[in-house]
Amino acid sequence: MTAASAWAEAMKYEHRADPYPFFDELRQTPVAQVTDNLYVVTGYQELLALAHDPRVSSDMSRSPLGAALAAGADSEPSTEDMHADGRRPSIIVSDPPDHDRARRQVMRHFGPPHSPDVIPGMEPDIVRLCNQLLDDIKASGQTRLDVVDDYAYPVPVTVICKILGIPLADEPTFHAWIYDFLTGTDLGPDADTEQSKARAEKARASRDALTRYLAGLIEQLQREPSEGLLSKLIHDNGPDGPMPPKQALSNAMLLLVAGHDSTVNTIANYVMTLLRNPGSYDQLRSRPELLPRAIEEVQRLQAAVQFFPSRSTTADIDIAGTVIPKGAAVHLVYAAANRDPNRFPNPNRFDIQRPDNKHFGWGSGIHTCLGGPLARLEVNLALEIFQCRVATPRLVVDPPPYRRSQIFRGPRHLLIDFDRITD
Repeated sequence: MTAASAWAEAMKYEHRADPYPFFDELRQTPVAQVTDNLYVVTGYQELLALAHDPRVSSDMSRSPLGAALAAGADSEPSTEDMHADGRRPSIIVSDPPDHDRARRQVMRHFGPPHSPDVIPGMEPDIVRLCNQLLDDIKASGQTRLDVVDDYAYPVPVTVICKILGIPLADEPTFHAWIYDFLTGTDLGPDADTEQSKARAEKARASRDALTRYLAGLIEQLQREPSEGLLSKLIHDNGPDGPMPPKQALSNAMLLLVAGHDSTVNTIANYVMTLLRNPGSYDQLRSRPELLPRAIEEVQRLQAAVQFFPSRSTTADIDIAGTVIPKGAAVHLVYAAANRDPNRFPNPNRFDIQRPDNKHFGWGSGIHTCLGGPLARLEVNLALEIFQCRVATPRLVVDPPPYRRSQIFRGPRHLLIDFDRITD
C-alpha cells in the first residue's frame, strides 16, 4: 500500500472506527507525501520536532488547503473571507506574535496567574451536574443510556457556556449549527460526492448562522458588559489591551467547538475503552487513584483530536529523509504518533499504568490545548462519578456509530446497558 492510498483509506468514513492499521502503514515512512501539496507526519520524534519548528506555520491563509477548508465547514476564514466580513483568525490558526498576544489575552481571564480560580471554581457545578444527570436516569427506571447524549455532552457544554458568558438557553440552536459544520468538513476521497457536497453547503450556512449569533452577542456585550470570558476579552484593560471584537468572535467559536466536541469525545472514548478491556472498569472503580493515568492512556490510544489541518511550511524542511518544500501543507497526525512503537512499547495495548506516557492527546508546542486544564478537570470529575455510580456497564454495539469528522474523532452515540445506578 502506498502512502497516498493509506492516507486515503484512513480518511474514509467507513474506517472511522479503526483508522489505525492505515496509520501503521503510513508510519513506515514517518514523513510522507500523500498528495501534490500535502505531507503527513506519523512518527513520534518527527512530529515532536515539527510541532516546535518555527518554520511550520499555523496561519491557515498560508496553507494551500486554507481556502478549501474555510469554504467548507471550518470555522476559520480564508484571507478573502477576512477581507469580506472583517473576521480575524483564532489562536489555533495564527502565528507569533499575533498568536502569543491573543493567547495571553485569553489566558489572562482563563487561568493562572491572573485568574487562578476560574477552572477550579467550576468543580462544584460539574459535580452537581454529573450527579443530577445520573439521578434523572435512575429516576426514569431505565437500564440503558447513551453515554454521549445522556452524560458526556451536557457537562462540557454547560461549563463552556458559563465560562464564555453565552446563554445556555440558546445552546440547542447553536448545537445544531456546530454539528452541521463539523459534519460538513470532509478531508478524504469522498469529498466530491453529492452527499458530501450537500453536507458542505449545509455546513457553510450553519457556520454563517453561528457567526451572526456570536457577532450579535458581542455587540450586546460591548454595550452591557458581563462576567463571562467573552465580555472580559473585549473590555480588557491589561497590558495587551482589549481583544478586537472580530478576533474575540473567532476565539469564541474555537472554544465553543472544543467544548462541544473534543471533551465529549474524550469521555465517550474512555468509557468505550474500559468496557472493551475486561476487568478495567472494575479495577478503576476500586482504585480511583488510577483514574488520571487511565485518562491519559485513553488520550494516547484514542486521541479525541486526530490532527489539525491548518499547518504549512515557510521554508524547505529536511526531516527523516524527506524534504517538505516551502509552501506545502503539513498534517501532524497526533493519533498516529501516539501509537509509534519506537516511542511506546506495545502501542496498541491499553495499559492503565503505562510509564513515561508523554502523548500528543493535548497537542504540543505553542498550540498545546489552552483548555487542557479545564478538560482534564471535567473528564476526571465526570468519569469518577460515572465509575462510582454506574454498576456493571456493558457495550450494546461495538464499534458504535462514529461522527463524520476526520479531525475530531469519537462516537456519535455510545449505548450501554447497566445493572443499576447507585446513590
